[in-house]
Amino acid sequence: MNSLTVLVVEDDDAIRRGVVDALRFQGFTTREARDGTEGLHRALTVRWDLLLLDLVLPGMDGLEILKEVRKALPTSPVIVLTARGSEDDRVRGLKLGADDYVVKPFSVKELLARVEAVLRRTPGRPLDVDEIQLGDVLVRFAMSEVEFADGTRKGLTNRETTLLRYLVTNPNRVITREELISRVWGLSPRGLETRAVDMHVARLRSKLRLDGDSEPTLETVRGKGYAFRTIPKKGQ
Repeated sequence: MNSLTVLVVEDDDAIRRGVVDALRFQGFTTREARDGTEGLHRALTVRWDLLLLDLVLPGMDGLEILKEVRKALPTSPVIVLTARGSEDDRVRGLKLGADDYVVKPFSVKELLARVEAVLRRTPGRPLDVDEIQLGDVLVRFAMSEVEFADGTRKGLTNRETTLLRYLVTNPNRVITREELISRVWGLSPRGLETRAVDMHVARLRSKLRLDGDSEPTLETVRGKGYAFRTIPKKGQ
């Protein structure tokens, strides 16, 4: 677990400090935010593997943050922290895409158990990969290059390498352009109009020959984003 990062968005200094200390003791890397505005910014611009999100925050409500996170990062795990006694608030959080919730006051033991359980069942969490074989193409991420069956090689830019690593470690699911802007470019996708993702995907297709007839393939999902397919879609 010690390679995973947890973003803690909590305005209560004592609670946030206790949660961060407990997570670090367990080997997690942590990031922090103490209000809703900072929390949303960090959620969309820094890399994290799990978000611990308080519902009642100054600046922006936790449920609003959750809505924006789900637009950009639809599969990234989120646990809601709440002191609210109303069941309706917890249900709203789950309906908006929270993976679990913990009601304050909570024990460190309970929180860590929930964190580990959510991480275990989260699909598509990016993994560290040094190299991968894609059909007849060997991708060496550390060297930012690809090698073909005939021994010829092509170089990849740093951005192409990062983008390809993200795509291949999230196989067989649709990844939105917003998610890629946030995770690969490190930018907030809110209100951002750019063709950078499409241009880089096109270059990767060309360099790796990942066209519609290849296996695996990099598929465009109209109106949504891209899917790196290692298995045929249902019905094919």
